[in-house]
Amino acid sequence: MTDVWSQRAEAFRESPTHREGPDLDRLVEWCEPGRDVKVLDVATGGGHVARRLREEGCTVVTVDSAPGMHPDVVSRAEELPFEDGSFDVVTCRIAAHHFEDIRKAVAEMARVAQRLVVIEDNVFVDERVEEAERLRDPTHVRCYSEDEWKEMLTAAGLEVEQLEHFERHPAVEDWLARVETPPEDAAHVRELLAENVKEGVLILKSIVVKARRSQK
Repeated sequence: MTDVWSQRAEAFRESPTHREGPDLDRLVEWCEPGRDVKVLDVATGGGHVARRLREEGCTVVTVDSAPGMHPDVVSRAEELPFEDGSFDVVTCRIAAHHFEDIRKAVAEMARVAQRLVVIEDNVFVDERVEEAERLRDPTHVRCYSEDEWKEMLTAAGLEVEQLEHFERHPAVEDWLARVETPPEDAAHVRELLAENVKEGVLILKSIVVKARRSQK
């Protein structure tokens, strides 16, 4: 799937719902950014989290499995090539639903974080939405519920401190075009998500979670 994501790089760099939004603002705030803060941004995609944190004075290293995203390091989230506790903060925004082994990825993020892991991802709604997500983009694996996120982060040795739900509102046609969904599949996706669309705008639900390394 790496080549697929490299081909999508420009679309994700330009995506309005990835470039900005109150959810991105909250994620940046919860990273407790500052001049001496070293951050790893996992599955950086269009690099929007990294850009914002650098503006706050952080030193940011970006990781992505797709070379076309131009990360500092090419790597899967499940196999981060860094020593334990290498970073003050580890971030991951709107990418975890693509990870093949989510528990391994969360464990890796917790391992290399000295202080905080701050994650945002689309939240599980129901199987109808999951089917639509997979049809739209076959690289979609699964979205997870609030309880599942809490359990996974806790199992990785972190303590969930804060959690907030958000809505993002991409234009449906832009959302489909971004990953080049074939016309027949796109039509089925529109049918499945009909009740989630208002005036051509899709209501996507996401969750931002801030978890701190346990001191126990």
